[in-house]
Amino acid sequence: MSDAPEVKATSNGISPPNFHLPLPDGPDIITANIQKLTELTPNPRHRFIFKALIKHLHQFINETSLTTDEWMAAIDFLTRTGQKCTPLRQETILLSDVLGVSALVDALNNPVAGGATENSDAADVGFGESIASEGKGDYMYVEGRILTTDGKPIPNAVIDTWETDDHGFYDTQYASRSHPDCRGRLRSDDDGKFGYRAVVPVAYPTPRDGPVGELLLLLGRHNMRPNHIHMMIEAPGFHKLVTAFYPEGCDYLRSDCVFGVKKSLVVKLKDVVDDEEARKRGFPQGGSFKLLQYDIVLLTEDQSAIIRAGVGKRYSKL
Repeated sequence: MSDAPEVKATSNGISPPNFHLPLPDGPDIITANIQKLTELTPNPRHRFIFKALIKHLHQFINETSLTTDEWMAAIDFLTRTGQKCTPLRQETILLSDVLGVSALVDALNNPVAGGATENSDAADVGFGESIASEGKGDYMYVEGRILTTDGKPIPNAVIDTWETDDHGFYDTQYASRSHPDCRGRLRSDDDGKFGYRAVVPVAYPTPRDGPVGELLLLLGRHNMRPNHIHMMIEAPGFHKLVTAFYPEGCDYLRSDCVFGVKKSLVVKLKDVVDDEEARKRGFPQGGSFKLLQYDIVLLTEDQSAIIRAGVGKRYSKL
């Protein structure tokens, strides 16, 4: 009995190009051929992106005289990076983060302030309620307003917020996780105000048990992120803002391993040493707490598009 497959192997249906390509007998011909083939890309944006990618990738290989062993090591690294990913861990995004790519893309697309992650299963919390269960860290109260660029309040804006506990772990990093913790979803009131109880964030390391951890050691860089609390704000007609606030004084503020800190996002926490005020704000043990106050301005979709277009034009000339 034959082991041959019943169905023949087939192409993707695209015919050979109708122009001449010389056989790739040298480095320059290889680059020229792939660039000429890339001109066939139907979508103009895709064509532009891949022409630029191939150009700079080939320049990098020529500039560094990359060896076969080095290239195979890079392929192995990227393969292991993909294999390390799970539904709760994204090693590929972490690689983008530590190389500054995520921060650069965000800076170009969100020139005012930004960041990136998600808060998919956060529980709804009311005004003044807590996103963290008791014992997750030192008390902190977060309050402010959601405003337009001309200072008008934005009511009913959806505010997602999340942070680590005092051990430096997000709730999703615990194998025993049974419900969301140190994360929540609330809304601004009619005056644009919001307020909620949280815990003082702490600095924490990015995972070091994967390929990206190995890369940071190879580069002689630490794997620490400064303490911060995330916020994502959405309102109809306004550009979604994903950002984070970094309390001043952290040793890792200027060397954040994922380059996420902007000057405008560094905040001062006020010390409130008032047992009555702490209990009034809902902290069960009373005592003292930290107070983070910050007004957040949202751009309309049109305002955001104008700024992004201006930034894109400026950097396209570099």
